[in-house]
Amino acid sequence: MDSVSAEWHLELERIVRADARLMQLLKVGRDVNLPQWRLVAGCIYQTVWNSLTDRPPATGINDYDLIYFDGRDLSKEAENAVELQVREFLPDLPAPVEVRNQARVHLWFEDYFGIPYAPLSCADEAIDRYASKTHAVGIRLTEDGLLDVYAPFGLEDIFAMIIRPNYALPNRPTHDRKGGRAKEIWPELKVLEW
Repeated sequence: MDSVSAEWHLELERIVRADARLMQLLKVGRDVNLPQWRLVAGCIYQTVWNSLTDRPPATGINDYDLIYFDGRDLSKEAENAVELQVREFLPDLPAPVEVRNQARVHLWFEDYFGIPYAPLSCADEAIDRYASKTHAVGIRLTEDGLLDVYAPFGLEDIFAMIIRPNYALPNRPTHDRKGGRAKEIWPELKVLEW
């Protein structure tokens, strides 16, 4: 990690650790101990944007997304059971927690988004395919309390408040929809066209 990347990592960690909701989620994720779990996307980069623009911490956060990867049971029922287990520990969040098994995304993605989705080999591979590079960030709390960050495209766009398309999938509608919504909440953002 170069010194600039290290600085962004430290700043992300400072912002995340200052947010009681994110830390509560991270502790629950660690304690439930799902395979390859991460807290991902909006609740992370939106928390950063709220910090950068002096907005209240939960501004714009519609939900908290927690992913994991478990290829042993690809049923919706198993995924729902895991989500209920996680939610039991988080009754007071201002937005719902959505828990999704990335081993089963290929079973529903095309029906929902209209584009094919090859099966994943791990949870982090899902992050690589998010519609915008800015959205591609996941974190987890390790057993020793460290913040493990996965950001395949780096953190600079998050801190520069740029939403940049990710061409891993032909998912322009999602990039445009999420970018448009974000721009309404954080007009400081620069949303790059597909």
